Amino acid sequence: MTQGNEAPPTSAATSGEDVSQFGYEQQLERALTLKDLIIYGLLFMVIVAPFSIFGQVHDASFGMTPFVYLVGLVAMLFTALSYAAMSRKFPMAGSVYTYVQRGLNPHIGFVAGWLILIDYLLIPALLYSFCGVWMHGLIPATPGWMWVIILVVINTTISFLGIKFTAAVDWVFFAVEIFAFAAFMVVGILYLSKHGLGTGVSSWIEPIFDAKHINLGFIASAASIACLSFLGFDGISTLAEETKKPEKTVGKATFLSLLFIGLIFIASTWVGELAQGKSYVKVGSDAETNLFFTMAKHIGGPGLYWIVFPVVIIASGIPNALAAQSAVTRILFSMARDGLMPKPMGKLHSRFKSPYISLFVVAILTLACSFLGPNQLVRLVNFGGLSSFIVLNFAVFWYFFIREGQRHSFKQWVRYLLCPFIGMAILIFVWTGFPGLTKIVGLSWLVIGIIIGAIQSKGYKKVPPAFDGLNG
Repeated sequence: MTQGNEAPPTSAATSGEDVSQFGYEQQLERALTLKDLIIYGLLFMVIVAPFSIFGQVHDASFGMTPFVYLVGLVAMLFTALSYAAMSRKFPMAGSVYTYVQRGLNPHIGFVAGWLILIDYLLIPALLYSFCGVWMHGLIPATPGWMWVIILVVINTTISFLGIKFTAAVDWVFFAVEIFAFAAFMVVGILYLSKHGLGTGVSSWIEPIFDAKHINLGFIASAASIACLSFLGFDGISTLAEETKKPEKTVGKATFLSLLFIGLIFIASTWVGELAQGKSYVKVGSDAETNLFFTMAKHIGGPGLYWIVFPVVIIASGIPNALAAQSAVTRILFSMARDGLMPKPMGKLHSRFKSPYISLFVVAILTLACSFLGPNQLVRLVNFGGLSSFIVLNFAVFWYFFIREGQRHSFKQWVRYLLCPFIGMAILIFVWTGFPGLTKIVGLSWLVIGIIIGAIQSKGYKKVPPAFDGLNG
């Protein structure tokens, strides 16, 4: 058993579809195309995501919601470039776990994967909690927990039936979300035109830049909330072993889905802030939850309200949570086949080729976490994702710039030195905006992961079999 930190070699001539070059057997079914991956990414991040947390971001940003999403987009784009670089080199399932494992160190890779697991478990739990609250509000006679269970069962069933069925479901929900987004944009622009709101240039600029409120603390705090909506572009990489030509499509889909969703977020919240009004009014906790929907009813009447509200519930509860569950099951599958998680979690269903044991474990865990409630969960997510992204950016620098010595051209210096370090700097800055509870829970989770990693690797001496076979 080897002890080293070197990643297994790859062959440039070998197709990204041949995972045997990395020491694994192809088990998952390759069925996804570039379009499928982009749709998956958009649904994971949710086209209508700003609608549900509009009040919270509005309150934290002094009405500069689109500015917050712009900051979040810029922060995530640098990390998307790092994902693209790693996905070309290592087109395998596992996302940041695999990339840091191969690009930096197998043990650090486990810790990075462990970090992102907490977000991938808490995000669907948060979404289920929100949906339970919303559905109870719509139908008071039904308890919120009942809707949570129903949504978990629906998503677990869809995932169990395989990636082809999941992709087909994704296209249906994509059409529904696009319709809701378009309806709001059309009604919002017509409302602004009719009522003359924001007619001056300064009025239109205020939602994107209001100098009297902007400072470093504000940006870090507000962006840490908005980044929740961008988590998901990274999930595309977990489907690499179910994708055709992953070395080409995964990176491209990661970057494009993030860019598209960022533009959608900025456009929808810009119109929303202008329609909301030019004056900043601090809102209470209940208004934060319902601010967007109240505003939608005001500018578009009950018709627009009954378009956007149900779509937000459906989009959050099914395609968004479904994408998160799919991502975390693939990471657990990758860890299990490396011997870092219980072996049964690496099993695939004989017919549907889905990692069904991992899927059922995730369903149980997310169901349990969902009962913490949205107010607690919203404070806990993002820590693992942003922390693992920091490590990933460093892994890109270490692997390409240091280990492979790709520093012979200006492009390589920008691609493998400047961009990763800018990405790290932005993420560290946003990281400082997390509340104390988030840091305590996140660091506790990190300590648990370090302990588990030490046990599974016998004191960080044993490496996964795939590394042993290729290096030994």
